[in-house]
Parts: sequence; C-alpha cells; structure tokens
Amino acid sequence: MEGTLHPKIGETQLKSKEAHVVVTLGGDDDPLSLPGYKGVALKVLKESGVQAGDLIRISKDGTVYEGVLMPRSEYGDDRHIVIKLKSGYNIGVRVTADTLVEKVGAGAEIAFKPPPPPKQKPNLPRVSIVSTGGTIASRVDYRTGAVRPAISAGDLYSIVPELSDIAVIETEVLFNLFSEDLTPSHWARIAEKVAERIREGVDGVVLTHGTDTMAYTAAALSFALQGLPVPVVLVGAQRSEDRPSSDAALNLIGAVSAAAEAPFAEVVVAMHETVSDVSVAFHRGTKVRKCHTSRRDAFKSVNVKPIARLVDGELVMLTEDYRRRDRNRELTLKPNFDPKVALVKFYPGMNPDIIDFYVEEGYRGIVLEGTGLGHVGRSCFPSIKKAIKRGLIVAMASQCIWGRVNMNVYTNGRDLLAMGVIPLEDMLAETALVKLMWALGEADSLEEAKTLLKTNIAGEIAARSIYT
Repeated sequence: MEGTLHPKIGETQLKSKEAHVVVTLGGDDDPLSLPGYKGVALKVLKESGVQAGDLIRISKDGTVYEGVLMPRSEYGDDRHIVIKLKSGYNIGVRVTADTLVEKVGAGAEIAFKPPPPPKQKPNLPRVSIVSTGGTIASRVDYRTGAVRPAISAGDLYSIVPELSDIAVIETEVLFNLFSEDLTPSHWARIAEKVAERIREGVDGVVLTHGTDTMAYTAAALSFALQGLPVPVVLVGAQRSEDRPSSDAALNLIGAVSAAAEAPFAEVVVAMHETVSDVSVAFHRGTKVRKCHTSRRDAFKSVNVKPIARLVDGELVMLTEDYRRRDRNRELTLKPNFDPKVALVKFYPGMNPDIIDFYVEEGYRGIVLEGTGLGHVGRSCFPSIKKAIKRGLIVAMASQCIWGRVNMNVYTNGRDLLAMGVIPLEDMLAETALVKLMWALGEADSLEEAKTLLKTNIAGEIAARSIYT
C-alpha cells in the first residue's frame, strides 16, 4: 500500500494563497481524476497517487477512516477530503500535518452507464424524441454539487423501457442546455428540427426541455409551427432521474403516449398533474405557466382547462376545444423571432427611464406587465407616449396570472388605450412577449405585426377565462 505523510503542512500553509491550486476539469495535468479538489487537499491526494473513485484509507490523530474517494464541489474549501463510508454516508476529513492517505484499491470510473435499450416492437407509431437538455436530461454534477445536462435522449429511452411498448422511438440531441440559456434563436432551431421530423413522417415529436423556460418555448413553437398535423409535446422534470423522487419517467411515458396516439395536433406541455405518480396533464403551449419552483405539479393551465390527462395508461380528453390530428394537413413553418422586445413589469415607484432605455436601444416592442386590469403609474405615461411615437408596439398584460385585461374600467386604463397601448385580453405575459417577438419577426409592416398580435393564433386568447 502507498502512503504519504505530510509533516510540513501546518496552518500557515493551509491559509497560503500559493497553496490554493484549482483543478481544471478535463485539463492535461489532472483530467477529471480529482474533480473539485484544490490547495492542500489536492496536493495530499496527488502525492498519494489516488483519484476519485478509489478506495482509500485516511489515518489522522490515531483514527482511521476508510471509504471511496468522492469528487467535490469546486466551490468547497481546500482543507477537506470527502469519502463515502461503507455505510453509504459521506464524511469530510480535514487535512492536517499528520494526515496519512493510502490507496487501498482502484475504483471504477465514475460515470453513468445506461442499460442497453429494449428491443422495439414493430407496427407501433413512430415518435421522435429530440433532446434540448434540462433536468429531465440531467444527473448530479460533482463539479458543483448541482445537476448538469448530461444524458442524451437515447439514454432516457434506455432507462424508461416502458416506451418500447408505446412507440418506435427515434432519438437525437439537438443541443444540451439548461432552459435559462435558450434564446429566440434556439426556438427557431427547435421549430426547424420539429418541422423536419414531421415531414419525415413521424407520428409525433417529444422535446425534452428544462422546466424554467419551457412555457416560453412552448409558446414560441405554437406560433412558429402553423397547421400542425401531429402532436408536439414538451416534457421536463422537476427532479433529475437519478433521484428516487424523480418525476422524469412518468412525464416521459405520458409525453410519448400523447405524441403517439393523442387525437390532438397541438404544441402541449406534459408534466405531473399532482405531486403523486398518478397522472400527467397536457397543457396548451400558449396557456401554461410554471407556478412553483420545485413541486412535481408545478405546471398549470391558466384561464383554461388542460387539454387532456393520462391516467393508468389511458388518455382522457378534458375539452373539445383542440385542433384534431390530421396527417394530411400541411405544416407551415414560420420560425422568425425579433429579439428586440422587452417584458417590463410595473411596480410602485418604477422609474420610467427603464422604458426610455429600451426606446434608445432600438427595441421594437414592449410588453408591459401591469397591475390588475392593466395599469401602470401615470409617471410612466410620457415615456410610453414617446415609445409609441417612435414606432414601438406597446402592449399590456396583467401581473395577476388568472383573469384578463380590461383597460376600459378605470381612467388610467382608458388613457393608456388612447395612447395606443394594445390590451392583450387573457394572454399570459410570457406568451405575450414571445408572440410580439414572433409577430415582429414575421410581419412585413408594423400594422401587420399589430394585427397578428391581436389575432388569436394558437389558443393564446380564450373567449372565456375560467379560474382553474
């Protein structure tokens, strides 16, 4: 057995900036062998010839600890070594002058190795799973202690073998990003990929996606994919699939089931309907919002019912208001989005310079997220007038989530209407932002963009709002 005693390591060296050496993941010097370790702890481990995953023995102050050397978060300190004991618990051992580290045995590579995919059955619907990233395509990241995009769509299929009874699955990775890193240009690429797969004859498309901005992407695809012949289902997870409480498997089963056999041909979001593993709800892409940071039933349909739910393997329709599946319908792709649109949430005491900033920066549209029925303080009126005079489209959505804008009730609302602010009925603010980007990207004139914004394109404006 190898061992290294470090009698010269004292508190002075532990606090030394020179001892604070950061490991770069994937670097030539130490490629992934000791992720997250730095400073004195890194020095001790390297001199002992160990790497993450090895079985090691640590002797210190007459006490011996034995376990598997674990990676660490890169934001941890430089004085502790973390091992997993035989009991399954992790402990941190502080490195001191008399710390001895010995390698007991080499460990297996720390990696996710999915089982081989099950054999697919013939004569089933064809479903394309396109991975864009997110928690549903994530595993624990020992670099930060958080989760990171790391699993391909093929991996997801391998770990949910039930999918082989539902459809013939075709998987690919478009990109692997957290949803907060997606931009309107990514929405366009996703729309183009979906159109490509539909034109190749698949019976439905599933998009794995991070939940934080899933509603934005769902709205974008609802406008960009005109005349859908088959379902397009966005699916995510609140908890990564390597956690016992993960919602990934049921959500993915629900998404593939809908893509394969649902009677509707719309963009929908498929997520847990309740906190239990009972059912999956399918929400229209323009009327859905993430309403909780972490609950498995975080997604809710706003002002309308969900289109359907999957319970006990059976798809139950909850409304008759949906576009029917029709494989002969011709898809029209309209994937252009103008990113020069801002969503501005009004708050008491808001400085109108915020609006002026967007005008001076050459923005073409502003969605105001006003209070109640659609109001902002009168101090903002001159800046709003200026924006409209300069050719910006200024529209109004409500902060209230449920309900609809009505700017005819109070004086401030009527004055805003007189300026040319466009009321957006019961449209969600996030959907309104995306729609204005799309309208400005697709229209040939400002007036055409205004007409598109006010026209119900993909169910974003409900004739009657219900409190769900």
